[in-house]
Parts: sequence; C-alpha cells; structure tokens
Amino acid sequence: MGSSSLAISPRKLRSDVYSYSYENDSNTPLVISVLASLIERTMTRNERITKNCTRTVLSTKDAKTRVFDCHEIPDMTIQSYLERIFRYTRAGPSVYVVAYVYIDRFCQANPGFRINARNVHRLLITTIMVASKYAEDMNYRNSYFARVGGLGTKELNKLEMDFLFLMGFKLHVNVSVFESYCCHLEREVSIGGGYHIEKTLRCAEEIKSRQCGERRFNQIARIMM
Repeated sequence: MGSSSLAISPRKLRSDVYSYSYENDSNTPLVISVLASLIERTMTRNERITKNCTRTVLSTKDAKTRVFDCHEIPDMTIQSYLERIFRYTRAGPSVYVVAYVYIDRFCQANPGFRINARNVHRLLITTIMVASKYAEDMNYRNSYFARVGGLGTKELNKLEMDFLFLMGFKLHVNVSVFESYCCHLEREVSIGGGYHIEKTLRCAEEIKSRQCGERRFNQIARIMM
C-alpha cells in the first residue's frame, strides 16, 4: 500500500465500513485503498503465473470473459479509478465490500479468468455498479456509471449482462458472508494480512497454475510417445 494507507487500522476500517457518513466524512472510504492494494497484488501474482504458463486454447466459457478486455490499457491506477468512481457515484463503503464478494465469485466461476491490467477497469466498474444496485436503495442509471467508468452505455449494458450470466446470477450476500469478507479486508491492514485476504483468490490461481503444469507435461508426454 501507499504511505497514505499506513495509518489504516483494522478497527478504523471496520468503523468506516459500518458507520461511514457522507455528512461527517469528506475523505474517501478506507476500504477503497485496501481493495486497491488487494487487486494490485493479485494482478502482480497473475503476471508471474502467466509468464510460467504456456498459451493454451480457452474454453468457450473462458473465452467469453474476454469481453472485459479493453483495446488500450487505461492510464489510471486502480486506486485512482476507484476514487473516481466514489467521487462521482458516492457509493458507500459496503458497496465495495459486496463488489469484492462478486469479484471473488466471478473468478471462482470462471477459473480461466485472471485479473490483469487489460480487464481490471471494466471488471471494477461493472461489479461496483451491480453491487450498488444490490446494496443501496437509490442508484444512478447505467448511462451515468458508463460515463464515470469511461465506457459507452451499450458497452456497459453488455458487460453487466455478461457478468451476471458468467457468475450465474449469484448476487445474494448474506450477513455472515459480508462479515467474512470484511474480516478479510481487516486482515489486509494487519501484520501478515496480505496472505489472508488473498487466500480465496489465491486458491483458484494455484489450481490454474497446476493445471497449466499438467497440460505442459501431457503435451511433452504425447510428443515423446
């Protein structure tokens, strides 16, 4: 995390998620910095995995996740992009926790998908918009979210529909699930917390890495037969 995040404590993060007030709090919610740090480390790890994995043919389902790939990588950090979304939508801290749940579910439902610099921005604006519709009573139109995220309305509409189908419309987040992901985020700002918060995403990535190794072994075995 950046130096500005060093003052964040698990207790402050929890208080921010559960009692953030637009009237009393003018600063960006703490959860945004924590989520940005998590995603950036996930992307770094995915880059290492990709370098060690030979190119393989994607399944039909995995190929559909390419809808989130952009032609040009946006010149904006994850932190800046999340801050922009908050600045113009004022989505509460709980929305970002729910979005984190959705990202995790999406990755588990699509094991061939890896978060990287080419797809992360579209994935974030889509999940945050969907999470906002789920968690908050009043929301902006898709056209407004599209302008905030730097997309066209039709493009974001398609991303939303593809996202919902690819994750099987599993949108419900009960209290215990919400609390467990809050705990993950709290451990992110605790000593050694990086391991815990990434555990759910890491398991999927380790499985994918092993699958790549097995495919390489099988390809070599077939050549030698």
